[in-house]
Amino acid sequence: MTSVVSDWMTPRRLLIASVLVACLTIGLKTLAWQVTGSVGLLSDALESFVNLAGAVFALAMVTIAQRPADDDHPYGHTKAEYFSSGFEGVLIFGAALAIGWTAVDRLLSPQPLEAPGLGLGLSVLSAALNGLLAVLMLGAARAHRAKGVAGAEAVEADARHLMTDVYTTAGVVLGVGLMFLTGWLWLDPVVALLVAANIVREALHLMKRASDGLMDHAIDAEELARIHEVLAGFVDPQRPGLLRFDHVSTRRAGQRRFVDLHMHMPPNWTLRRAAALRTSVEQALMSAVPGLRATIQLLPGDVEAHFHDREDLR
Repeated sequence: MTSVVSDWMTPRRLLIASVLVACLTIGLKTLAWQVTGSVGLLSDALESFVNLAGAVFALAMVTIAQRPADDDHPYGHTKAEYFSSGFEGVLIFGAALAIGWTAVDRLLSPQPLEAPGLGLGLSVLSAALNGLLAVLMLGAARAHRAKGVAGAEAVEADARHLMTDVYTTAGVVLGVGLMFLTGWLWLDPVVALLVAANIVREALHLMKRASDGLMDHAIDAEELARIHEVLAGFVDPQRPGLLRFDHVSTRRAGQRRFVDLHMHMPPNWTLRRAAALRTSVEQALMSAVPGLRATIQLLPGDVEAHFHDREDLR
C-alpha cells in the first residue's frame, strides 16, 4: 500500500479524482431528486455541489502548497492547505442554510414522492462511489503525512467531507424509505433539516481546523512526545546537568513542522564541538518527525533566556 501511495496516489491526483467523482455524483443525485421530488434528496445533491467546489479549491491550494520556498516565502507555501479547509467549511455552511430554507418550506407544504425506488437506488450508488474514494484518500493522507508530503492536509479535509456526504446520503435514504413505507410526508423535510444540522457541525470543524493552522497551532502530542524522546536520548543520566534542553516550542504549517529550543552545554566547550552536537540533534529530530525543521539556540549551562521577558530586551 505504501509504494502504491507514493507512486500513484499523490495529493494532486487524488483531488483530481475527487473532482471527477463529484461531477458524477452530482448527476446521479440530481436525477434522484428530479424523479422523486424529495427535498431530502435535493439537500443531498446540493452537498455534492459543495464537494465539487471544495475539491476544485483544494486542488488549487495543493498546487500552491507544493511550490518550493522562495525569497518572499522562505518557509514555503504549505499553509495554503488551510485555506482549502476554511473555504470548504464556508461552502458547507452556505449549503446547510439553503437546505434548511428549502426543508422548512416543504415542512409547511408537504408533498408526496414519485418513483422513490429509482431515486434511492441512484443515491446509494453515489454514496458507494464517495465512500470508496474517501477510504482511499484517508489512507493516502496518513501515508503522505508520515512522509511529510505537502498536500496531505487538504486531501484529508476533502476525504472527511466525502465521508460526511456518505453519512448524509445514508440518513436521507433511510428517511425517504421510511416516509414511503409509513406515508408520513413530514419525514422528508425533517430528514433534510437533520442533514443541514450535520453538515453545519462538519463546517465548524473544518473552519476551526483552518484557523488553528493559520494561527501557528502546536504540533500533535504524539509528535511532541517523539521530540522529547529524542532530546532525552542526548542527555547523560549520570551527568544530567552537563547537557540540557528547554524552551521547546512548536508550530505546524500544513505538512511542515517547526520546533525551536535552547540547548545548554558546559561553557568551556568549543564552538566546533557545540555545533557538531547541534547538527546531530537536528538530524535526529528530523528523522523522528518527517517534515520537521529544527532551530536550536546554543547557550552556556549557566545562562538562561526567557521568551517575552523584559530583562532579555535590555
